[in-house]
Amino acid sequence: MPVVTRRATRLSRAVRTTSGPAALLAVSALAVSALAGAGPVSAAASGRDRGDPAGGGSVITVTTARVAAPGNPAVGVVPFTDAVYRSCADAPASPSGCLMVGGVDKPYEIGKFEVTVGQWVAFLNTADPHGGNRRGLYDETESSTAWPKYGQINFSAQAPDGRHYSVAYPEWTDKPYGFADFLRAARFANSLYNGRVESKSSAAGGGFDYVTYTVRLSATTERGMYDLARPKAIRTHTNGFVVPSQDEWIKAAYYDPRGGGTYSYWKYPTNPGVFGDGDATAPAPTVLHPTNGDVANAATQPLASYHASGLPAPSWCPGEAGPRACATVNPLGLDPATYGQIYQGSLSTVGQARTTSPWGTLDQGGNAVEWTDTLAPPPAGQSPARVWRRLHGGISNAPAFQMWPSAVGLQPQDNAFFDRTYPWLGIRIGVIGNVKPCPAG
Repeated sequence: MPVVTRRATRLSRAVRTTSGPAALLAVSALAVSALAGAGPVSAAASGRDRGDPAGGGSVITVTTARVAAPGNPAVGVVPFTDAVYRSCADAPASPSGCLMVGGVDKPYEIGKFEVTVGQWVAFLNTADPHGGNRRGLYDETESSTAWPKYGQINFSAQAPDGRHYSVAYPEWTDKPYGFADFLRAARFANSLYNGRVESKSSAAGGGFDYVTYTVRLSATTERGMYDLARPKAIRTHTNGFVVPSQDEWIKAAYYDPRGGGTYSYWKYPTNPGVFGDGDATAPAPTVLHPTNGDVANAATQPLASYHASGLPAPSWCPGEAGPRACATVNPLGLDPATYGQIYQGSLSTVGQARTTSPWGTLDQGGNAVEWTDTLAPPPAGQSPARVWRRLHGGISNAPAFQMWPSAVGLQPQDNAFFDRTYPWLGIRIGVIGNVKPCPAG
C-alpha cells in the first residue's frame, strides 16, 4: 500500500505541474481523474520492417498529404477558448494572451497518418541495433509485461542485433506510437532525413494529393534536420523530413482552402463545427473492438477517437493479455479503481475513423496528441531552464475541447516521467522542400 500511495501521489503531482490553460493537451482530463487513410490501413501505411541488419537500416513507407495555398491567413486564438478571431486585435483581453496560428508561407507535406508502432520498431532496430538504448529511445513501461493494456513494444536482450525490439502484439502494429517525447520525434525525423529515399510516388484520392516515400532509415539520429547537441534544436535545412511546426500542423488540420468554417478555419480537424457551441457539433466518438482496437463504427461520420461527455472513452486491450491483467497490472502500482479512473482511453488503428481534415489527413483530431517542433515559453512558475514545445490534437482520454485550434498545449521536450506514464504522446512526420529519391548504385 505505501508504494501505491507514493506512486499515485507522484502521478498527481506531475499532472499538477503541467496543468492549466497552456498545459499539455488532455492533461486536464488526467488531472481530474487523478484527483477524484480510410478503411483498413495497408502494409505500406503501417511501415512493416524490411530491414536487413547486415545491409543497412530498416525500410519503412511514409505517406504524406500535400498542403498548398501558400501564404494563407493566420487566425487568432486565445488558448483553450471556443473561438477564433480574424486577428488578435479582435480578441478579448485574457491572462492567457492571444496567438496568431495557422499561416504558412510555402507548400509542404504532412503525414497522412500518425507514426505507427510498426514504423517505430523499425526505427528502434535501426537506431539501436545492439540494444544498448544509449539515447533513451525505449522504457520498460512500454512492454506488454509491465503494462498489458498500453505496452506496445517488447525488448529482448537475447535477440540478434537489429532485432532486439518487436511489436508487443500484432494488434499494435498499425496503432500510433504513444510514448514519444520531442527528442524521440526529432531523432526519428533525423533518421528519415539521413536515410535513403528509395522511391517516391504521387497519387490523388478523395480530392486530395498524396505522396508516398519508401525510405531506408539511417542509424544517424543526433544530427540531420535537427542538431540535438543544441537543447533548443531548430531546423537546419530547408529540404527534408521534419517534425511539423505548430502552424504547419494547424493549417493541415483546420484551414479550409475552400473557405468553409470561420475565417476559413474549422473547429475540429474532422468537420467545420460551430465556434461558441461547446461540443454540440463535435464529431462522434469511435467505438473500438474490445480486443484489437479496430474502429467498429466507421460508418458514423464525422468521427474521432476522443472521450465524449457522458460516454465511455474508446477503449480496448490486446486479447492475448487477458482481461484481469488489462484491468489491474500497471507500472505505477495504482490500485484497480484508481487505474480505471485515470487510464480510460485507448489508441485506435490509424486511419480507420476515416474522417479527413481539409487536406486529407487522418486522426489529427483525437487518438494521440502530436508533437510539433515549435518552441514555447514555459508556463508561469515553471523553470526557464526546461525547453518547452507545442503539441496538438487531443487524445482518446480527453474531451472535445482538446481538438479545437485554440488547444495550444505545451510540454517539456524531455519529460521522462511522461515518457513512462502517458501512453498517448504521438508523432506525425512532415516534409519541407522537394525530397527526391536517391539514384541507385
